[in-house]
Amino acid sequence: MNLNPMRKTALLILLILIAGTQLLTAQRSWDELEYPPLNTFEKPDIEIFELENGITFYLVEDDELPLINLRVLVRTGGVLIPNNNAGLNSIAGTVMRTGGTTSITGDDLSELLEDRAARMETSIGLTSGSASMSVLKDDFEELLPVFIDLLQNPAFPENRIQLAKTQQKTSISRRNDESIPIGLREFQKLLYGPGSPYARTTEYETIDNITRDDLIQFHQKSFVGSNMMIGVIGDFSAPEIKELLRDAFSQIPAGEALSLDFPDVDYEFVNTINFVDKRDVNQSFVMMGHIGGMRDNPDYAALQVMNRVLSDGFSGRLMRIVRSQMGLAYAVFGEYGSGNFFPGMFYAGVMTQSETTAEAINAILEQIRRLQDEPVSERERNDTIDRFLNSLVFQYDSRASVLNERMSLDYAGLDPETFDRLVEEIQQVTIEDIQRVAQQYLKPDALQILVVGNGAEIGDQLEQFGEVNIVDISIPMPGDDEDEPAAGDTVAGADWMERMASAILPAGPIEGNLVFEADNTVQGPMGEMVLGVKQTVSFVDEKLITEMNAPMGQITMQIIDGEGTMMMGGNEMPMPPAQKEEILSGHKRNPVTIAMNWDHYTSEYHGMTEMDDGEYALIIVLSDTRLNFYLDPETATPVYVTYRQFDPQEGQQVTIKQVYREWTQNDGVLLPYKTYVYNNEERISTVAVKTHSVDR
Repeated sequence: MNLNPMRKTALLILLILIAGTQLLTAQRSWDELEYPPLNTFEKPDIEIFELENGITFYLVEDDELPLINLRVLVRTGGVLIPNNNAGLNSIAGTVMRTGGTTSITGDDLSELLEDRAARMETSIGLTSGSASMSVLKDDFEELLPVFIDLLQNPAFPENRIQLAKTQQKTSISRRNDESIPIGLREFQKLLYGPGSPYARTTEYETIDNITRDDLIQFHQKSFVGSNMMIGVIGDFSAPEIKELLRDAFSQIPAGEALSLDFPDVDYEFVNTINFVDKRDVNQSFVMMGHIGGMRDNPDYAALQVMNRVLSDGFSGRLMRIVRSQMGLAYAVFGEYGSGNFFPGMFYAGVMTQSETTAEAINAILEQIRRLQDEPVSERERNDTIDRFLNSLVFQYDSRASVLNERMSLDYAGLDPETFDRLVEEIQQVTIEDIQRVAQQYLKPDALQILVVGNGAEIGDQLEQFGEVNIVDISIPMPGDDEDEPAAGDTVAGADWMERMASAILPAGPIEGNLVFEADNTVQGPMGEMVLGVKQTVSFVDEKLITEMNAPMGQITMQIIDGEGTMMMGGNEMPMPPAQKEEILSGHKRNPVTIAMNWDHYTSEYHGMTEMDDGEYALIIVLSDTRLNFYLDPETATPVYVTYRQFDPQEGQQVTIKQVYREWTQNDGVLLPYKTYVYNNEERISTVAVKTHSVDR
């Protein structure tokens, strides 16, 4: 489109006028701006009634959507579980839902709920249990009996129990993967004690101890009327649904009310420095603090304001100073915790580079002491309280949040007006109150400090805080129930092992690097996967380098001088300790390694033993684990090797069998060119060597 000069000029003037108007608007003072009125929110009325069987109901009408949500709060929890059954409450809460009921299987229940766009869930934590149902209004009457059936008649089928146990064991096997979970877990143990229900961890053994009868008994004691509070919110008429609920839930027996016994915390304020050496990281995660207090403390409001001064997002001192001004932290936080049922924790934490670990700790200590030594300014006090009160608005931002808050207060035995009273008390907190509670409740000279980091990079930084305690985070493995064989003939055993070493290493010990290339076919859940592998092994300085062609690209793994690294796509990273240990263990069990060091082991001859394809000499080699070598009586080469090891996926000891075939000699070294690996008689991999040589 062509515009004549006059029209171009008019258009230009119009654009200038529009821009000028926008500029004038943008330059208006903040107090001249006009805003639309905010939506109002009025706290809904909660109708409360109780059945004869002890169930207390809380009803809130909300017709915004044609839904009805029901939440059951149950007085029970892991605090009732003895240490040797730790994890029982979690498994019970899981299998109640996944296992279905005596009337409907878990899979059929899931299908029923999916067809109705409904949801039912159950869980049991440390201090309470819960169950919930969310359904369309039109389906409520039909699905309510199904929900009550779920509460009262869970089937606890063995297959679902075993699945839940396996999931728990998998979590146990991975719990040392990341620094933050390690730090949080071990810090709780420092404060509460490792055997306290507030800090204990589930272990393979405690999961194995749990039986179906344990779950049934725990459920029967917990899910009775005397222990239940039920909140219902949604599109209903309170008088109508009240009668429906009364008829439906009256069938639940009253039972006996459980008394949750929360053990006292016997805490001594001491200064300690504790270290977890995690060599596959380049940052330190630090937790430092001591025991906290209880929610019913009269100083609760002042402590909460103090918390906000110390750590309130980017407005708190820790973020502003330690992170933004000093540049010492990726993340930094802190809080004086006050528990409803047992004392909370006072803690401050930081994620920082390895080389700045001690500097970051000292920076946090300085801010804690500053709270005690210097009164906050009037402006900081006012700004902190304003931010705090503004944030509390979101605690009651919906009808559901009002209902949940009221139920939680009643469950904890707190006054229903606790929240409103807290708002008033926060407004009255003074500068003097903030400094007083900091001086009274914080003990910077008696902090327990826990660092999870790379010891090689941190060096001796932590010694300035005292004698460093090394924290053992190894995961206890369950015992092996396999019977120990009677002692064999060690003289004959040594003779057989010498014959095996001579067969595998006819030219004598390997002085250079053993290099071999192979295809490793791994059996996985998605079928077979073939990995091309080239491995270089130096037996002199214990160096292992593995180059692997995987579907995601080439991966190089190397262990040199005990340090493991991984390289992929041009990036290098520390090797996870568990993976390094797995590689080293496999190397130590290798027949070539055994042959190189046969005279360093105790070997026992246990006679000739019949296997599937013949009779072999059984030699038990006592290494880090017991290795059973089945040697060909003519060649003295191993045909089978079996051993027991812990499988974290199954959470139990399994038997690994390696079958060696096609022994081939080159460069004075005999290698099996086919190795079949079985886990409890199920083949899991096949290694086909293509070539091997010795690089001297």
